[in-house]
Amino acid sequence: MKHLVAGAVLSLAVALPATADSYSLEPFKDDLFAYRNILETSNGGDFLLVEYNQKRDLDERDITRRLKVDPKYVSLETKAVEEDLVMRNGLRRVRYVAVGNKGPGAKAIVIFLHGRGADRKAGANDWIHGGNFNRLKNLMMRNGGLYLSPDFADFGRRGTSDIKALLLHYANMSPDAPVFLGCASWGGKICWRLMNDREIAPRISGLVFLDSATNKDFLSGLAALPSESRPAIHISNTRADRLMGYKSQLDFYRRLKAAAPDYPIRVVNFSSGSHGISLRMTDWRQVLNWMLAADGG
Repeated sequence: MKHLVAGAVLSLAVALPATADSYSLEPFKDDLFAYRNILETSNGGDFLLVEYNQKRDLDERDITRRLKVDPKYVSLETKAVEEDLVMRNGLRRVRYVAVGNKGPGAKAIVIFLHGRGADRKAGANDWIHGGNFNRLKNLMMRNGGLYLSPDFADFGRRGTSDIKALLLHYANMSPDAPVFLGCASWGGKICWRLMNDREIAPRISGLVFLDSATNKDFLSGLAALPSESRPAIHISNTRADRLMGYKSQLDFYRRLKAAAPDYPIRVVNFSSGSHGISLRMTDWRQVLNWMLAADGG
């Protein structure tokens, strides 16, 4: 297995998609979604410990706790370019929500992979997770990008095949667009499987892990990549996560930094909050603009 992991990751050296000069996401509700209180920073800002305050960030932010955020966090202009679509993957139907530029020429593509017990609606609901996915949808729509939130068959081979088919369909239509995967909880299993695919790995410009597991089998292969071929990695998690924890992700970050000090990897660790808080708290504009800059955008 490990030789395949190394081979797939090292195949990234072949070609990562080019991006338009100086492409970045313009501000959108930054004052509402920026990190409020950074408690600790290290490695030039590659590691942040950010305060999570339940009263401020959950109780006062939501009108109906966890189900409906204050409308000031939301803009429904995205509805004009949002569709619930279906594509075929062999004998299976893959349903997904698409927002933004669905034709050729998308500037960037973000695909969100939900966790266990959820579906495509988890990444498309405008009102849950503090409005954070509505902001992501707006960021992509307003900046010529495409956002996809799909269903998939499972968290193993069939689900990976579904996401591969979806990714290739849109990446082939917009070959210059960097592709970023948002990997939530168990969705991270599919992200790592895709990174082990020799056809797909070179198409991935960045991985955003949200309360998700890392995979130490990839450490040596990632560290060996030339700088121009390294997919950026962002890890968001909380110190109070009893399902996934945070120590193994922090260890992954430290080991990769030790092996390749200039590797584009960052961690935002929230001071408290239950599993899933990263879906609410991660600053998508900051993360994606950092990844675009790392990718040459």
